Amino acid sequence: MTDRFPLSSRSATWLLCCSLLAVSSVQAQALRPSTGIRAPAMPSTSVARTADFIVALVNSEPITNSEVRQRVVRLEQQLTQQSAPVPPRDQLARQVLEQIVSERAQLQLAAELGIRVDEAALAQAEQSIAAQNQLTPEEFRRRIAADGVDINQLRNDLRNQILLQRLREREVESKVRVTEADIDDFIRERQGNNDVASLQLNLAQVFVLVPEGAAPDRVQALQARAQSVADRARAGGDFAELAREFSDGAERANGGQFGLRPAERLPELFVETTRSLSAGAVAGPVRSPAGFHVLKVIEKRQSGLPDATVNETRARHILLRLTPQLSEADAVARLAGFRQQLVSGQATFEALAREHSQDGSAQDGGNLGWAQAGQFVPEFEAAMSRLRPGEVSPPVVSRFGVHLIRVEERRQSTLTARDQREMVRGLVREKKINEALRTWIQDVRGRAYVEYRDAPQ
Repeated sequence: MTDRFPLSSRSATWLLCCSLLAVSSVQAQALRPSTGIRAPAMPSTSVARTADFIVALVNSEPITNSEVRQRVVRLEQQLTQQSAPVPPRDQLARQVLEQIVSERAQLQLAAELGIRVDEAALAQAEQSIAAQNQLTPEEFRRRIAADGVDINQLRNDLRNQILLQRLREREVESKVRVTEADIDDFIRERQGNNDVASLQLNLAQVFVLVPEGAAPDRVQALQARAQSVADRARAGGDFAELAREFSDGAERANGGQFGLRPAERLPELFVETTRSLSAGAVAGPVRSPAGFHVLKVIEKRQSGLPDATVNETRARHILLRLTPQLSEADAVARLAGFRQQLVSGQATFEALAREHSQDGSAQDGGNLGWAQAGQFVPEFEAAMSRLRPGEVSPPVVSRFGVHLIRVEERRQSTLTARDQREMVRGLVREKKINEALRTWIQDVRGRAYVEYRDAPQ
């Protein structure tokens, strides 16, 4: 499931669309530039700055300098937002060019295989982005226009991402199999391993943004704000509430949590700061180029069998799906009315769910059963995580429609050995997919005819 990304800037808008489909991180590792690839020239003449030119051909299909430059800028913005090091532009341009070359070869293969993305699928993906940010499709398009982004170019990029995902699912993911022997080997290899490569962390942060070029007294004030948050967190304050109130990070809606992920997918600063800490400990504030970070270790795992205990939530919901006849505003209004009936005692949640919910859980009074963190889409889970048992949420917009949510109870559950092995099965499958995807990408790239061109003089 993907994280929620607020649409606060042009770069956030573009990165939101590129990340919607959660293209595997192995893609970047597999697309490092090969020997002899030249960075697209960044000419200094006024003519070259205004006239676009071809920097490469992939099976006679051109890649232009403007395509590379636009993606370089977006990647620089993304790295800056993640407080990650930004390579020199020439080096980044070489990497980006090779990534575009590889993607172009894959898109050409998708066309040869007859893989298509129809308008309905594209509209659904666009609506999903809007829903993740609690926007209607119309509001999303207005925000895109206000950010100066061409909606047609954005839709084309989104279509290509869907095509790449479908192609990889067909050619790679559908062919990966995990055996019991694979699971046993994985456990033996990684038990007792204490290096970062086998470490998984769920960190939460309160991020205090320091504007570029901020005066020293402003920086000092922001540092004091971060220190105050850290002191309150160490004194027992609710970290999730502190994140929602003070953080400038996109993950603040989820209590500041990044979710459990391999340590190598987190900024090195975060890993080194929290590596020696146990779950529940607070670190910081620490300084990065982007600002100050107060970090809390929510969960920490060293690979092997997953943790024997997990936190689970049992909730109910009422779902109204959006249709041409039911707009988002109308759905929100209807659910607000249902909530008022619940508060006043005029109806029960179960009865309203059976009568009105457009979800398979309706016949069971909206009961979703026991669920672990990460099983629901982020916008739903973020709202659910803020509720105490017995509380009912305001209407919540997700990619599936509009929900009313009630948390019934929470518990800490012990996993059986079988459940643990099934979780390991998922980890092994992901690892095998990444390895197979890396090989497949290199093979597709190797079969393409690529011609690199110099900038015009």
